[in-house]
Parts: sequence; C-alpha cells; structure tokens
Amino acid sequence: MIRIDCPFCGPRDETEFTYGGDASRARPPLDETSEEVWNTYVFLRPNERGLHEEYWFHQHGCRAWLKVTRDMVSHAISEVVFARKDKST
Repeated sequence: MIRIDCPFCGPRDETEFTYGGDASRARPPLDETSEEVWNTYVFLRPNERGLHEEYWFHQHGCRAWLKVTRDMVSHAISEVVFARKDKST
C-alpha cells in the first residue's frame, strides 16, 4: 500500500485518496480540431520509469487536491504539495 504524506493531515493510506491523473500532461486547447492531437492526448500515454507527477484528491480527509511525485518502479513518494496553477500564491 502507498502512504501519502498529506501536507495538512499527515501520512495517510492511499485508500483515503482518489487518483486524479497525470499531472505532467497538458490538455490541448478546446478549439483544437485535429483528430490526431486529441487521439494522442486521450489514448497514447507514455509508461516511463522514474519520477512521475500525479494528481491525488484527499477524498476522506481534508478534500484537497495534491500533486504527488512518485517513482514508477518502487512507488516511493519523494514530494507531496498542494496542487494549484500558480505556485507563487
């Protein structure tokens, strides 16, 4: 089981969280009409080793969205921060 160290609630089991997806992918603009661009975004995902950023929602805790940096081989978590668009606020 993965343990996620929530910045507000402290270390919790992954069962308290809901996986929110890949945090490193950029969604194409909504006015993009190319089928190839949308096909690539929706269906083609890299499965790389090493560190990976993911969104997790603390559903059974503080209800905050978190950005988790996790090693895809060992599942060791190296960083957990509150997810937000502007890191300066």
